[in-house]
Amino acid sequence: MSCITCCLPILECVYCLACARFAWKRCRYTAGHESQNWGLSRAEEFQPIPRLCRYILSVYEDDLRNPVWAPPDGYQMNPDWVVLRKDYDDTGGQVTPYIIYLDHDNADVVLVVRGLTMGRESDRAILLDNKLGMTPFDGGYVHNGLLKAAMWVFDAERELLRDLLEKNPSYTLTFAGHSLGAGVVALLTLVALQDREMLGNIDRKKVRCYAMAPPRCVSLNLAVRYADVVNSVVLQDDFLPRTTATLDAVFKSLICLPCLLCVMCLKDTCMMEEKMITDPRRLYAPGRLYHIVERKPCRFQRLPPSVRTAVPVDGRFEHIVLSCNAISDHGIIWMERESQIALDLMMENEGVMEIPPNQRMERQEKLAREHSEEYREALRRAAALDVPHSYVPSPYGTFNDVETGVRLSTRSLGEGSLASSKWRDSWDDFIGRLFEKDESGHMVFKK
Repeated sequence: MSCITCCLPILECVYCLACARFAWKRCRYTAGHESQNWGLSRAEEFQPIPRLCRYILSVYEDDLRNPVWAPPDGYQMNPDWVVLRKDYDDTGGQVTPYIIYLDHDNADVVLVVRGLTMGRESDRAILLDNKLGMTPFDGGYVHNGLLKAAMWVFDAERELLRDLLEKNPSYTLTFAGHSLGAGVVALLTLVALQDREMLGNIDRKKVRCYAMAPPRCVSLNLAVRYADVVNSVVLQDDFLPRTTATLDAVFKSLICLPCLLCVMCLKDTCMMEEKMITDPRRLYAPGRLYHIVERKPCRFQRLPPSVRTAVPVDGRFEHIVLSCNAISDHGIIWMERESQIALDLMMENEGVMEIPPNQRMERQEKLAREHSEEYREALRRAAALDVPHSYVPSPYGTFNDVETGVRLSTRSLGEGSLASSKWRDSWDDFIGRLFEKDESGHMVFKK
């Protein structure tokens, strides 16, 4: 009995030291830790991002000819090139407002979706309709509400997009969005790639997606598999691409959001990374990641922003950063400003404007080869970590056979998967699984 009494103070000291070490590590953990081993982005690949941020801001404008957020020369959206504009009345709350823009200066057809409006119940309903990634898609899992919104946009605008691409065959197709809109365009890109014949059989290489501050909306295997097309941009400490809490818990905890962030920090820190990776329903920020870093520990002022990029498999924004900027870094205005400063610094350091056109084209080809190799390496890494569902057959290649895209394994998803041949049914059958007719004969989402 005396031995137990003597050991109790020692155990208490050990426990207190362990708690202090955990608190110290969490307080010292900053956003820069996640991307410190990533490569630096180049101006050629980062160049569209500030422009697309301004396009997203344009969706908020009431009058595009007299914008509140007046961009500098060279980034002004031409109102005459706006092909379509839909607001909440047009979408019926199925998705946030969006614009289709024919960008002749950059030979691009752009569909831009704005972010969440907190006062809109329909916007909150889209984010809260998740059930922890219960919706299967192309051998993985996706956010249910965002998939419904993406399907609605694709079904509404596919014919218009096809007509624009047929009239401008040399143009690329770009999807861009912020926050909730970022999740919508990420899944819209996946849907469009699954049904490219409805867009005039557009080449996969001509489809791009830029998701600014996206929510976690796809499982790990999908996040890596579509990294050649989908790009996510995260500013410093932004909490949304990092939080694994169900979004209804986030909204219910707005009065004490720091408390929720602390609880999530404790949960994610104590969870083994192997368990995270092997959870097939755990959702992640999609595609290739661009991380804008502008602050460092023990420094109160903002530094010249640098941009790091990679296609990570493990360590993909797994931990929330305890920072007073975790919410403000989510704003599209800050993201537009910092991305433009970062791009200006890149162009100044690299002397991009002084490079002859032929040499600039060679640089772009070299960058494309490097991205392709990094993409294949990420697929190999996913196979080595035995990421669930990584052997599902895909027309663009699988984790097990990156080079040829031929499936070598018979491993399957099990019940409830859309990885079987049913996924390639006709579009009408696919729509029928998500929509039904109401009494007036209109198509509505199934409940």
